[in-house]
Amino acid sequence: MPELPEVETVRRGLEQKLNNFIIKKVEVCRDSTVAFPINKEEFIKGLLNSLIYKWDRRGKYLIAELKEVQNENAQFLVENSKNNGFLVVHLRMTGYFKFIENSSHPCKHTRIRFFDKNNNELRYIDVRSFGQMWWINKDLSLNKIIKGLGSLGPEPFSKDFDANYLKKVISKRTKSIKAILLDQTIVAGIGNIYADESLYSAGISPFREARTIKKNELIKLKESIVNVLKKSIGSGGTTFSDFRDLEGENGNFGLQTNVYRRTGKECRKCGNLIERQKITGRSTHWCPKCQK
Repeated sequence: MPELPEVETVRRGLEQKLNNFIIKKVEVCRDSTVAFPINKEEFIKGLLNSLIYKWDRRGKYLIAELKEVQNENAQFLVENSKNNGFLVVHLRMTGYFKFIENSSHPCKHTRIRFFDKNNNELRYIDVRSFGQMWWINKDLSLNKIIKGLGSLGPEPFSKDFDANYLKKVISKRTKSIKAILLDQTIVAGIGNIYADESLYSAGISPFREARTIKKNELIKLKESIVNVLKKSIGSGGTTFSDFRDLEGENGNFGLQTNVYRRTGKECRKCGNLIERQKITGRSTHWCPKCQK
């Protein structure tokens, strides 16, 4: 599943590509992709004549702020536009966007299509069809409609995410630190890849009970999480199977991983062989010598 760096890469691509993109037509090719409103016609109607004004990210969710457009004169576009709610997207495992100038026939995995007046298309493609979209009216609460969004912990780059916060939330937890990092209610956006890589960078075993980790180790873990995520964002995220950005390019961070998907290969630091074992049902990669 795309994690924070992949979703942030997509957000940046959408922000750069969709300047003054006003939705003039919406085609829903698979009804189940629309999570809210339940009626797809209401979803379509709500989005029509909306300017995709700004793209944000919260955890693994993409959030587009919409403006209702009456006057399409670019000079007065934003000034004369009212809030038209939000388009929220969760890519899940295989979802991705593709921007197409002069729209062409869609592939069989196309789920939702957005068109502007010039027939440019923002196409959402999802092979396994787990991804979802919500149109949330401005009078409704995003966090109440989308339960997963409302329960997210702090962003790794936020001031609220520090060693003191980590110490507080893990002080009595007997779960492994790997399981803690995967818990979206504790920290938003980290998944399997970046949990493994961050723990390796911090020199902490993924099997350790969270409550046993000391303050100085948590300081290092917080720094490792931020550094690993920043490095991956700079590489366009990680691709091992399906992820691609708006231009159809794969992320390159997979070429730089230290432990993830490197089972049986030599540790880049000590030469010991990288091992793999499941924790809470997720494959976990680590170096037994560097992460005691």
